[in-house]
Amino acid sequence: MNDHTKPSTGPLPALLGNGLSFLKRQHRDWKITVLRTSLDKLAYQMVFPYLSIYIVALGATGTQLGIVNSIGMIIAGVCAPFTGWFIDRIGPKKIYLIGIGLLAISYLTYGLAQSWEVTIIAMIGYWLGFSTSNHSCSTICGNCLVNRDRATGMLICETVAAGFLGMAGPMLATWLVTLYGGVNIAGIRPLFFSGLLITIGTFVIVLTQLSGQKWVTAGNHRPHLLRDISQVFKGGRHLKKWLVIGAVSRLPLGLVFPFIQVFAHQVKGANEFVLGAMVTGSALASILFAVPLGRLADRIGRKQVLYITLPLFWISNLMLIWAPSAVFVVIAGLLQGFYFIGSPVVAAVERELVPSEQMGRWVGINRFFNMVLSAIMALFAGVIWDKIGPQYIFILFVGIDLLVRLPLLISIPETLHSHFKPGAEGKSRK
Repeated sequence: MNDHTKPSTGPLPALLGNGLSFLKRQHRDWKITVLRTSLDKLAYQMVFPYLSIYIVALGATGTQLGIVNSIGMIIAGVCAPFTGWFIDRIGPKKIYLIGIGLLAISYLTYGLAQSWEVTIIAMIGYWLGFSTSNHSCSTICGNCLVNRDRATGMLICETVAAGFLGMAGPMLATWLVTLYGGVNIAGIRPLFFSGLLITIGTFVIVLTQLSGQKWVTAGNHRPHLLRDISQVFKGGRHLKKWLVIGAVSRLPLGLVFPFIQVFAHQVKGANEFVLGAMVTGSALASILFAVPLGRLADRIGRKQVLYITLPLFWISNLMLIWAPSAVFVVIAGLLQGFYFIGSPVVAAVERELVPSEQMGRWVGINRFFNMVLSAIMALFAGVIWDKIGPQYIFILFVGIDLLVRLPLLISIPETLHSHFKPGAEGKSRK
């Protein structure tokens, strides 16, 4: 055979071959959750650049914006351990559908709201729906992916969701907002009805395509909520320490992200095009770096990758404060994407600390602490915005992350080669 007739063995065919091999060996339920998460992210990325601006336009102050976010987070946090317990008992599918239904109610309520007080109901629906659906998704991912594929699998989901569709969302939103009158109540309102339609579509996908698989221990004892939850902590000495690490990891959901777009709009003068470009830049970071960093995390360890992503997110917060022009505001938005790259790596560590049959409860316990702390800090951030200065919200998070999470992260062992392999252990039954 002549050289020119030999099959190509270059890096690109090898990369494509490895990618196809990875996808072929994954469980179908994981692929369904990737599709659903991606569409959900499309809906959210359309709304996110304008959500806080919309609530403020309806009459909320910075403190009231913090209240709107904190109430929803606290309720979702209190419900999370119960959600996890039910997932471990009846499987994730029914809980998944409930969560998606709550998201649909949230988008509808936002779209119909005539005052900021009504958005409290919408935000409660959103955080309950987000927490419940994401809890189910996390349990499926944690149990369907083996250790050697876990970070990559979670970051593939991030690439598709926060990457490709995450870029499409803000672009489409910018077009709709411009079409309906700009960055005001009338211009933003159609985004929520678009999100509602997409969410209904994801409900149908999960209802018709996701299996009813469960992960339980054969001969399990009779259900008892408090005993079943307390049992989780008997399996690992680093779990309590991880509750603090995990809570600080999710702190930006309440302390930072509700205020980024308002800060960019009110303090930095960003219009709808800059606001959209910030979110698009964040999505671009996921497209370019999520999968390579995921493969790196599955080869050299999760902690080493987190040591890369954490400082980049700190820089994004500080750059937003300092930004002298719209270009730097957009760059700050791009660097925010490293938070969404680091989050699945954090989640991979979390899943590797417990066995499969405890996954739902463990995720629920973490979500309780995450949501409650984020809720408290969201309220605190609103007061800081009104009474001290909006820039101090971002400085506060960087300080907490640097002084609390980083030292604790250094102190726990690497979990890449953990003896718990949720994707391979645990009897499954349908």
